[in-house]
Amino acid sequence: MITISEVTINDIKQIQNIVNITWPITYGEILSKEQLDYMLGLFYSTEALTEQYNKKVQLFYMIDEDEANIGFIGIEHNYNGQAATKIHKIYLLPETQGKGIGKKVVDEIEKLAKNNNSKALLLNVNRFNTALGFYKKIGFEVAQEVDIEIGNGYLMEDYVMEKKL
Repeated sequence: MITISEVTINDIKQIQNIVNITWPITYGEILSKEQLDYMLGLFYSTEALTEQYNKKVQLFYMIDEDEANIGFIGIEHNYNGQAATKIHKIYLLPETQGKGIGKKVVDEIEKLAKNNNSKALLLNVNRFNTALGFYKKIGFEVAQEVDIEIGNGYLMEDYVMEKKL
């Protein structure tokens, strides 16, 4: 059984553990080791996660299967003043992928979004990420292509994807 529960400040280390397992597998063939390390520090250092958690703009949830933590999400309702929920982060441990869990998690995000009067889900996905096919399969469409400068000469080369609710 999959459950989603709000993160506490004490879950930051677990989020970092999941990221340190999933990111090298997800992005290892897409990004250089230097860019990967830079982005992990930028987005997932203890300081960065604490700040994101404390600001409460992005809501974090842990994903558990039979009481074992298998992933996390970070979402933002009313993204940019729109009736939309942005999925900023969605990571599941590699051994859980391909078992329908990702679809169940997105279904739960949809429920949270609808409860907050969202009419759409939004997310960014690296243009070379294999998850692109998964998102298309569950109803997301590419809305635009963006290059986001993140410092140190690095770019995030993403598609912005949208799913109408």
